Amino acid sequence: MKERIAHNLDVIRGKMKDAAHRAGRDADAITLVAVTKTVGVEEIGVLRTLGVRDIGENRIDAAQPKIGALPDDIRWHFIAPIQSRKARDVVASFAVASAVDRVKIARALQKRCEEQDRSLEILVEVNVTGEASKHGFAPDTLADALVQIRACECLHLAGLMTMAPLDAPPPVIRDCFRRLNRLADEHELKERSMGMTDDFEIAIEEGATQVRIGRALFA
Repeated sequence: MKERIAHNLDVIRGKMKDAAHRAGRDADAITLVAVTKTVGVEEIGVLRTLGVRDIGENRIDAAQPKIGALPDDIRWHFIAPIQSRKARDVVASFAVASAVDRVKIARALQKRCEEQDRSLEILVEVNVTGEASKHGFAPDTLADALVQIRACECLHLAGLMTMAPLDAPPPVIRDCFRRLNRLADEHELKERSMGMTDDFEIAIEEGATQVRIGRALFA
């Protein structure tokens, strides 16, 4: 298992480096967030020994035992939309909330941060393509939402996040990522979280600073 994960990670890092080179970018400026929702503590521990420190989970109840069992040098990302009633647990357990999709949720996180005397890094999710099945702000509502979110003093607004349409052709995926990159530029936000196992190379070519990869690490 260790050898398999190490091999997969080497392949992914190589592809990340190559994609960055094609775009004239520094590969060291791109963070791999390992999505570990399908694996346990042992696999995450292997990733940690290989230098991966950013770990993404999408269920609080499944993540908390892993968080408690592993060293505190891991940076845990909550990568799913947040329900208001779960805001307290997200603030208590995670360093980053990477799919804030409503002003209401930002305010709930702010309230829980105040109660726990904590701060939280966040990424705002944008529904670039307007798909009904996707969460996130429409691009034309983003500016007003960011004004309100920036008023939440305990939240550090680091950037934007999006997901490309499932099984879309490469030109559609590329356009989605290109549009998010432009929005991040317009709003002077550094982080652009986009790209997963099937499309992270395109995402890097179009400006991703974070890619979220799970399946390819553990196949």
